[in-house]
Amino acid sequence: MSQQLEDLVEKLSQLSVLDMAKLKEMLENKWGVKAAVAAAAAPTGGAAAAAPAAAASEATEFKVTLEGPVPDDKKISVIKAVREVTGLGLKEAKDLVEGAPKDLKASCPKAEAESIQQKVQAAGAKVTLKGL
Repeated sequence: MSQQLEDLVEKLSQLSVLDMAKLKEMLENKWGVKAAVAAAAAPTGGAAAAAPAAAASEATEFKVTLEGPVPDDKKISVIKAVREVTGLGLKEAKDLVEGAPKDLKASCPKAEAESIQQKVQAAGAKVTLKGL
């Protein structure tokens, strides 16, 4: 099933913004729902055309990556933080930290990704989030 989802994500990533808008409309009609995007302020000038593209590409799932190398004086606290957020054992967490850059979570919601990022950064490591 995950391979099918990856294939679908790859195909959707190749669509133009216009095709994405058509797809959104077709899915709304088929499922009988309405997708709504909240906008804080109306863009002006040439940015008006870019606003729908930005809203359509807003990521809801994120990959959390531990960047390396981790400073030696922070390694123990980073290992503890990695164990906390991943549930790994001591050896596995140590190997992950020493082998950085490594993924901490392949896919998680934005709030969880930001929480993981805060915990691991507070321990002294660099973490990046990538929208999926």
